[in-house]
Amino acid sequence: MSSVAHTDSVHSAHVLDEVRIRELFPILAATVGDKPLVYLDNAATTQKPQPVLDTLSRYYAAQNANIHRGVYQLSQNATQAYEDARAKVATFLHAADPAEIIFTRNATEGINLVAQTFGRSTVGEGDEVVISTMEHHSNIVPWQLLCNEKGARLRVVPITDAGELMLDEYESLLGPRTKLVSIVHMSNSLGTVNPVQRVVEPAHGHNIPVLIDGSQAAYHMAVDVQAIGCDFYVVTGHKLYGPTGIGALYGRRHLLDAMPPYQGGGDMISSVTFERTTYNEVPHKFEAGTPHIAGAIGLGAAVDFISGVGFGAIAAHERRLLDHATAALSAVPGLRLIGTARQKASILSFVLDGVHAHDIGTIVDTEGVAIRTGHHCTQPVMDRFGVPATARASLAMYNTTEEIDRLVAALTKVREIFG
Repeated sequence: MSSVAHTDSVHSAHVLDEVRIRELFPILAATVGDKPLVYLDNAATTQKPQPVLDTLSRYYAAQNANIHRGVYQLSQNATQAYEDARAKVATFLHAADPAEIIFTRNATEGINLVAQTFGRSTVGEGDEVVISTMEHHSNIVPWQLLCNEKGARLRVVPITDAGELMLDEYESLLGPRTKLVSIVHMSNSLGTVNPVQRVVEPAHGHNIPVLIDGSQAAYHMAVDVQAIGCDFYVVTGHKLYGPTGIGALYGRRHLLDAMPPYQGGGDMISSVTFERTTYNEVPHKFEAGTPHIAGAIGLGAAVDFISGVGFGAIAAHERRLLDHATAALSAVPGLRLIGTARQKASILSFVLDGVHAHDIGTIVDTEGVAIRTGHHCTQPVMDRFGVPATARASLAMYNTTEEIDRLVAALTKVREIFG
């Protein structure tokens, strides 16, 4: 049965059937001690629906073979399934051509790929790369490494007290030495959804390419890379209800064609002699060695699943959850939300007076509630808001208002313990 068929009855007129959706995620039946699991750490990784689990099992049980090399039928079948998955991801992101989709281990590798290929061949001494204060470390460190190597400068767009990009300041940073802009679509620690078209347009006015980190955005909202106008876009499979160890980089074909290889090895070559190597065409030029074949096929099943549910239904459901959670958490004495952007999706980071975030996470876990605590790989964000860490509840299509109420009840217990 296809993943789309699994989801035919889970929504109607943009209303999710919560019971049916939850039945498709086996792990949601788990318990923590004697408490039913409430999983609210979706910004770190989402749980996997049965169609994805079935696809992974079926691949290893009935399709497993190496790809692009074998002339025998099993290898041909595996190759077809892998390339079909590439086409599914291209459709999911509205890329113009499946060849514009490079399979990676995750979004982090996609950013590093661009930094070490496009970046190293484009950025020189005295040049600049523009990022923002709200970036994940994965969209900071690769550019620091590049700038340090090249003698270039990293410029940082500031954010407001609400956690929004200061767009006027952003535009003032763009100039003749700017070689790339790399900005997150949705912040993993604030929930801010950035106006990415308004990031791309002024950059392109200066002929500056733009990379968008879509790690968080792609499982909450429809992404159209052609409408956004970006030059690169990265996603990670494990946040898309898919397997770990797989992600994708979208890049404009002419840029990918001009970029040097990222790694050397099998399948990225056209011919090899001891004197000279010629390289394969994209996307294969950037996929050295045996890839995560099952992961790519599982990612294809995951985007089928999401598409079957529909972003209209997902967004409406998650908006109701976010509104409910915002009101409920705001009513907790001593609790302060960090990140109150006008355009925001399913992330609620908060601090509680007199209680360290790690203590919050430990206590609510005893009530079966799983949230994330710490700096969320965004230490500059913590510095910006003057906090060492936050507690973070992040929502997905399978969460419910009752689960949010259990989080609030668990926070009441935290308050009781710490007075």
